[in-house]
Amino acid sequence: MARPTAHTRRIAMATAAAVVLTGGVAAAVFLGSDTSADGPGPALAHSSAKSHAPGKSDDKPAGGPTGPARPSGPGGDDSAPDGSDGSADATGAAGPPGSGGISETIDHATESGGKSVSITIDDGPSPVWTPKILAVLKQYGVKATFCMIGPQAKADPAMVKEVVEAGHRLCDHTVSHDEAMNKKPVAYQSAEILDAQKMIEQAAGGAKVQYFRAPGGAFTPDNRHIAAGHGMRPLGWNVDTKDWKQPGTGTIVKTVKQELKNGPIVLFHDGGGSRGQTVEALKELLPWLAKEGYTFSFPAV
Repeated sequence: MARPTAHTRRIAMATAAAVVLTGGVAAAVFLGSDTSADGPGPALAHSSAKSHAPGKSDDKPAGGPTGPARPSGPGGDDSAPDGSDGSADATGAAGPPGSGGISETIDHATESGGKSVSITIDDGPSPVWTPKILAVLKQYGVKATFCMIGPQAKADPAMVKEVVEAGHRLCDHTVSHDEAMNKKPVAYQSAEILDAQKMIEQAAGGAKVQYFRAPGGAFTPDNRHIAAGHGMRPLGWNVDTKDWKQPGTGTIVKTVKQELKNGPIVLFHDGGGSRGQTVEALKELLPWLAKEGYTFSFPAV
């Protein structure tokens, strides 16, 4: 067999580097406008990939390119095949702190512990659905964590301030909701996180963003380190309602009741399309949780 020349070795190394850099896929990410009858919202899409090997890394498997609308039927999925956020080896309350003393470990616990739950709301703010969800939370005296898309927060600072003034907490859900961000260069991940943090905090009038949730669970050691170093605890989830698929109010309620055994952090959405089913499900679930002896708590920081 002929020995490879220095030239061919350089070509092979360059090719390998390119594959590593891109994760073997080309991903186009953009935000459009939701012009459906459901009202305005982010044009987001969720990954349908199912190639995650639990316990091997904290990277959520990336799917195809994001598109102008989240799919309404089967195919998209917020969770890894094991029902987690694809980060089984990076969970728990303890972990290496960032420069601000914030843990880099992905949070799957509540501040109060015990029989408590944390309600988390992703992909907003929405001028249509966020007010409706705020009204339900107020009715039952529940505080939640709102994971916001940077440009949407910038576009509606009054809504962001309303969330803060009601006593809820803020979470950075990036600029572009790129579920393949874990396959992108570190500089790209940093910009997605820190630009969104700046947009949200400015819209909030200076209130701090306390958490970072990677779209689709696309966490990496790098993006967790970046978030923690800027005061944001990486935030996972235990119960994926899949409400963005609009499976029906009854199905959303049933999913929460069945999956609470997985842990206390529950994922809902107020952006990305019609969230009427989410609103109705919360109206059923919040009093049911209280009746079952659950208390409501923020995620740990």
